[in-house]
Amino acid sequence: MLAGDGLVGDAYEAELPRMMAGVALIWVFGTLIQVLAYLRDYRHPVIPVLAWAGMLGAAGWLVPRARKGGMSRADAAVAVVTALAVVALVGWQRRPGAIGSVDWSVTGTCWMLALVALYRPAWEWATGALLVFGTHAVFSVRVLGVTPLGQARLATTGYTLVVCLAVFAALRPALRVHARIAARRSALASQAAAQRAVAEAIQQDRRARLDLLEAEALPLLRGIADGVLDPADPEVRARCARRAAMLRRALVDGTRQPGGLLAGLEPALAAARDRGLPMEVQVIGDPGSPGREVVGATRAAIDGVVSVLPPHPVMLTVLATRQDVELYLTFERRPLGRLDVASLRRPLPESVGWRAVVDVDETGAGCLEIRWRNAA
Repeated sequence: MLAGDGLVGDAYEAELPRMMAGVALIWVFGTLIQVLAYLRDYRHPVIPVLAWAGMLGAAGWLVPRARKGGMSRADAAVAVVTALAVVALVGWQRRPGAIGSVDWSVTGTCWMLALVALYRPAWEWATGALLVFGTHAVFSVRVLGVTPLGQARLATTGYTLVVCLAVFAALRPALRVHARIAARRSALASQAAAQRAVAEAIQQDRRARLDLLEAEALPLLRGIADGVLDPADPEVRARCARRAAMLRRALVDGTRQPGGLLAGLEPALAAARDRGLPMEVQVIGDPGSPGREVVGATRAAIDGVVSVLPPHPVMLTVLATRQDVELYLTFERRPLGRLDVASLRRPLPESVGWRAVVDVDETGAGCLEIRWRNAA
């Protein structure tokens, strides 16, 4: 989108670092259970405790940096080197033949590789994962030997590593998809609500006009029919003329009343029709006769949008209140060229309050919205 669904995407992206911080803390402290449970399997029990403390320090350094704006390549290198150091140090300290857990160093440092998978290209975290698993495999074979048990545990560790990293690598694209879906649903709901509001406003306007006719025009006709009023009386004739004009405005399609605004926009509407864009126009309220500058800027904005649209029906809605006039040009197909949003900014007086915005979603449907102060 040109003016787009970035807010929803930003909201999703903002939750990633917070989620990763919680995952890292749970992961690190969960690993501490395995560290303390198998201290007897190490030549120097203090070494795995220090390795665990190093992972905790890495979490305190990496996670805040990721929360500020993602990971740089240097941050990713620090994460991979730290994971390699922990795996190598723990494997080197393990006693030969130890039957306890031989893979906590890999699963314990997997969160650092997951952080790289979340923010960096695939080749970076895949390279780090291969280096970590290769280092672990060397020490695992030294401890357990080439036995069915050793091979099974090595395969399980590799499978766990691959699954974890694949999940985190797919998480960011999945969130982007969910953000686009949420933005699209919100846009559709807003569009449906706007269409319902427009239909309701049209119905209310028609009911108000007909109610006025029923309250004023029908008694006038009954008075003439009953002989109470003289149709030759100039005052009665003037009242009849006013009521007849009201009746015409109430019954004819309001979109066919060009007025000052639509008359000024007619060149752009005619050009759109010539390009194969039949334009349905509906007017709600009285937009009055805006100044020449407003009409010119509005006409140029409409022409700039329809000039890059493929042939298909478009809708022009003018909604006027006492304070503002809002114009919406909605289309359903992707523009064939680039929409120059910057060119819509016209140097009009600040008192006019004229502004224009173009919004196009990922399906190609969009809307030109123009607003200015009503001077009717």
